[in-house]
Amino acid sequence: MKKLFAIIAVIGALTFATVPTVSAQEAAPTTEQVAENASADGGIHKELKTKFIEGTASFMSLVSIALVIGLAFCIERIIYLSLAEINTKKFIESIESDLESGDLEAAKERARNTRGPVASIYYQGLMRVNEGLDVVERSVVSYGGVQAGYLEKGCSWITLFIAMAPSLGFLGTVIGMVSAFDKIQLVGDISPTVVAGGMKVALITTIFGLIVALILQLFYNYVLAKIESITSDMEDSSISLLDMVIKYNQKYNK
Repeated sequence: MKKLFAIIAVIGALTFATVPTVSAQEAAPTTEQVAENASADGGIHKELKTKFIEGTASFMSLVSIALVIGLAFCIERIIYLSLAEINTKKFIESIESDLESGDLEAAKERARNTRGPVASIYYQGLMRVNEGLDVVERSVVSYGGVQAGYLEKGCSWITLFIAMAPSLGFLGTVIGMVSAFDKIQLVGDISPTVVAGGMKVALITTIFGLIVALILQLFYNYVLAKIESITSDMEDSSISLLDMVIKYNQKYNK
């Protein structure tokens, strides 16, 4: 699944990066006309598209790549975490019913055939019921840490692209300002037209870098919220498992 999203991200990034470059070359002589048409037609998306074309193609393409790849990691995490969620209350009641009836094998089979980290933790704990409560507890704690690592896998890449997007925008701004000063030096006069054109292109890269960072931050916070919810379920369920193991051992392993 992760490899699939990585491939989609790369293809989308290359496609998205190529189109603005060509459009910028074609629309460079008539930028003001394009802006007027966008304003007349209305719509924020058209205005953003116009500003994107006006920006420096190289840096705008890098910001677009950061957005596409960052969204790919976000979507992959959201799908993984959504599949990891189950009806925990119903699952625990089923396991408790099996253990109360003394059918340990049925409880193991139910845990093994259920998806999600909670079921995986239960399966590891039930496999060691006859080895004592201390062994079960250590197994649950250890495997819970492993499952928590799986939940957070890939989040570091999302934070990387959140930081990269505005940084690329600021870098484009600085380079645009340097280019504007070069034009001033070449012309030999501080003309408002020369300064405004260079500064406008420079600031557009920063705007889009911040927009990309905000979009990725929203998705990242949603991912963190789902991770916290699942982790909380894992902790609560682990306590319930230890209680069930104690009752089972008192009843059937005297």
